[in-house]
Amino acid sequence: MKKKFGGILQDRLLIGGILLILQMVLMVLCITFLSSKWFVLYRVFEVLSIIMVIWLIRKYDNPAYKIAWIIVILLFPLFGGIFYLFWGNTPVNRARTMHKIEKLDPDYTDKPLTPATERLEHVMPHYARRARYIESICGCPAWGGSQAEYFRSGEEQFASMKVELAKAERFIFMEYFILEEGEMWNTILDILVQKVQEGVDVRVMYDDAGCISKLPWKYDDYLCSLGIQTVRFNKFIPTLNTYLNNRDHRKICVIDGNVGYMGGINLADEYINKTVRFGYWKDTAVLVRGEAVANMTEMFLQLWQFSTGKYVGDHAAYLPTASWPSDSFVQPFGDSPMDNFNVSETVYMQIVNNAQRYVYITTPYLVLDNEMLTALTTAAQSGVDVRIVTPGIPDKPAVYAVTRSFYQQLIRAGVKIYEYRPGFIHAKMVVADDDVAVVGTINMDFRSFFLHFECGTVFYSGNIPQAVRIDVEDCIAQSREIDEEWIRRMPWPLSIVASILRVFSPLL
Repeated sequence: MKKKFGGILQDRLLIGGILLILQMVLMVLCITFLSSKWFVLYRVFEVLSIIMVIWLIRKYDNPAYKIAWIIVILLFPLFGGIFYLFWGNTPVNRARTMHKIEKLDPDYTDKPLTPATERLEHVMPHYARRARYIESICGCPAWGGSQAEYFRSGEEQFASMKVELAKAERFIFMEYFILEEGEMWNTILDILVQKVQEGVDVRVMYDDAGCISKLPWKYDDYLCSLGIQTVRFNKFIPTLNTYLNNRDHRKICVIDGNVGYMGGINLADEYINKTVRFGYWKDTAVLVRGEAVANMTEMFLQLWQFSTGKYVGDHAAYLPTASWPSDSFVQPFGDSPMDNFNVSETVYMQIVNNAQRYVYITTPYLVLDNEMLTALTTAAQSGVDVRIVTPGIPDKPAVYAVTRSFYQQLIRAGVKIYEYRPGFIHAKMVVADDDVAVVGTINMDFRSFFLHFECGTVFYSGNIPQAVRIDVEDCIAQSREIDEEWIRRMPWPLSIVASILRVFSPLL
């Protein structure tokens, strides 16, 4: 019994959740008690809620996000306004972190590397706007001199990473949402320890909330004891604030500045199907060699500086030292919740809006705002072949219900929806016209678009768009197409619940 109780005390997720609930309950009880004793406070809290509603109406936030909060405030006028102050997108919350992160804006004028954004504008003018937009907002230019390899599964990426990590001579940077002890991470950790002993600069950054139930308490101290510089991004502190929403959802691995990995694959056994949770775990990633890796390195160093508060120094020491002949363009980019730009969703919508023949999308979660919903339905109604692959076995029942609530509107507009029957599709990809593709960490939901630190790589021409398209078609061949008959069989109580959840989906 004593051992079991000790295990509960060490469960950070459980204890943190209990503390958060207790704080919320205590706040509600205090407000209720004080307002019952002093009627003027009752009116003050109500007026505060009215002010918050008016403020929300006037803000430039996404309308779906504003509506969800307005409903919460109106349902609980006594303490709804206080809730929004603590958890909403307010200057009180954002100001604490926005000043700490600087916009990524590297200068390559005196460096041996020359970005290829201008050359892309001449060679592929129809994609010039997207490339310029990403560079101007994210500081991530397009590059030539790069080659890429596409991985159809976590198993393929894992095999490649073991080889490339073993070749490291100068530095290894790893940034992941989830690390979990098991065959995948333990194998990689053994390589990292060996590299530290060889004098390689090894740095690991993982999201504390993402790993809260995956890693032992103070695992970062353990990694540091092995000689690995380690950062727990956004340390989980169970207090009422919005910081917990701003998670580092990126998956980046950079080796010597010349090799970079990016995709949906975390470093845990379920991603290589050594642990089975939701059927077959379908995920994807890319390996980039050459000049474009510079963007991945800069993204890592930016969040490393943000997390440690220590300036890294001259980034030129981490730039690529080799380039590969290529007739395509590669543009890795990062998206941050600390600014007012919705880069990931904008890039996705540009691809959808510019598609001439087809757009294929894979996503584990389909929680759309009105802008994305309009873009998808308009493309389908314009004759573009729009197909979306979602999981056949869900990992989050509530979000899955919201995902399915969009099916009817999309299908009746001509969008084709497929559920991946072998299991859970975690891949986050968009491909159009065999000409452009994005592979990265970006889900089609509010968390990825608005709350998380995300990343993706845009491939213009070359072999990757076709490889992605072939893989998506293979997934479709293993999937069940959602049709009108499926929609008619949906129980109406479940449909109503899903519709209600959909209203609050920006807060899920």
